[in-house]
Amino acid sequence: MRIRPLLAVLSTALVGALGVTSAASASPPSPNIIGGGTVSSAPWAAAVLSNGSFTCSGSVIAAQWVLTARHCISGTMSVRVGSVNRTSGGVTRTVSATYTRNDLALMRLSSTVSTSAVSLASSNPPINSTNSIYGWGMTCYSGCSASTQLKTATVRVTSNSATDAYGGQAIRSTRINGNAWRGDSGGPQFYNGQQVGVASTADGSSIQNYGSVAYNRAWITSVAGV
Repeated sequence: MRIRPLLAVLSTALVGALGVTSAASASPPSPNIIGGGTVSSAPWAAAVLSNGSFTCSGSVIAAQWVLTARHCISGTMSVRVGSVNRTSGGVTRTVSATYTRNDLALMRLSSTVSTSAVSLASSNPPINSTNSIYGWGMTCYSGCSASTQLKTATVRVTSNSATDAYGGQAIRSTRINGNAWRGDSGGPQFYNGQQVGVASTADGSSIQNYGSVAYNRAWITSVAGV
């Protein structure tokens, strides 16, 4: 089984990570949600842009902080928050600084945003629990672009001892009604209303690995204060 990064790939097919990129790079590839359904409201959602182009998904964790995947960080970063449409609505902010650990990245925004933030978990979800994932990733395995509207799917946790694209602890899950694929990188995984993971890698058919929020919780607090 080959696990790939989840960057959203719009013009160059990258394998592995779940993000989208316009050119091949040293960064691991990323995922998009295939299946599942669309979301009508998610004020905490963040569309992550590199050099003005959509590349990954993310979440607002505080008024001036967005959480995404490390492999999404490249070039001049900015975000659109407060809209389920990655191309319009909400507000945009440039990113003034980035901090990384394993396959997680914290982006400090140039100014605060007035929107709700996610609640971060301090423990991993139980094995066999049903979780929700969110992202603007691709809606098919090839021949389509990233979704314009935010999508969600349900997955089942199979392990809390997988690894992310940079060797950190990750939560592995399998498809219930959808799975992550390119462009979903950096997007959140939720259990019981709290964010437990950050999209890192996927196999392109059912399995996805999300960097563990709990494993990196002390670091997140030390950097962003949440």
